[in-house]
Amino acid sequence: MDSLAALALPDLWDRLTGTQPDPALWVVLTMAAAALAVVVPHTLWRISRNAITIAHEGGHGLIALLTGRQLTGIRLHSDTSGLTVSRGKPYGLGMILTAAAGYTAPSLLGLGGAALLAAGRITLLLWVATALLVAMLVMIRNAYGVLTVVLAGGAFLLVSWLTGPQVQAGFAYAVVWFLLFGGVRPPFELQLKRSRGGAGDSDADQLSRLTHVPAGLWLFLFHAVSLSSLIGGGRWLLQV
Repeated sequence: MDSLAALALPDLWDRLTGTQPDPALWVVLTMAAAALAVVVPHTLWRISRNAITIAHEGGHGLIALLTGRQLTGIRLHSDTSGLTVSRGKPYGLGMILTAAAGYTAPSLLGLGGAALLAAGRITLLLWVATALLVAMLVMIRNAYGVLTVVLAGGAFLLVSWLTGPQVQAGFAYAVVWFLLFGGVRPPFELQLKRSRGGAGDSDADQLSRLTHVPAGLWLFLFHAVSLSSLIGGGRWLLQV
């Protein structure tokens, strides 16, 4: 038994840290089109936006922990809204970074994923994503949130363990394209809501109160991060 474990662990480590061949360009472009197909149409976006909410609230939670705040829980709702609650000073750099992390998280995660794929680390990307979802699951505080995170994590786990390199590559590229494209739409939606007098307690408005910087400038930052990530990540994915 010990000898089997001794043989399996190095093989597992090599699989995790090794590189995998890049898929053909047509696969990369097809996955980009598939990602756009679930981001642009409103009907499909109402469903796929749940995944962006996971990244959004996960971004709040991760930065809260990294800045020394106490993360008490995350809730994900069926209307694709979410809530992350942390304890600590209601002001200061930690609170500002935590509030700013939500709308920027999907795009930055997509950019990081694109960097891994450009380096041929397809398996590593899938396992890191699975680990982040498992860690997030511990902090979920409602049934719908548990369901969505379990489904997302289960998809990554099944693809990582039960499919071949080509399927894994296609799935990984689809996920990263989705994060890059999907990260662009929420800031525009927030801007539209605010122009109609809604979303008065949005992340941008909270940041405005924390920093005394107009909410519009924070919205500009969200747009800048999402569009820059899409351009940079897209160049990595397309190898141009």
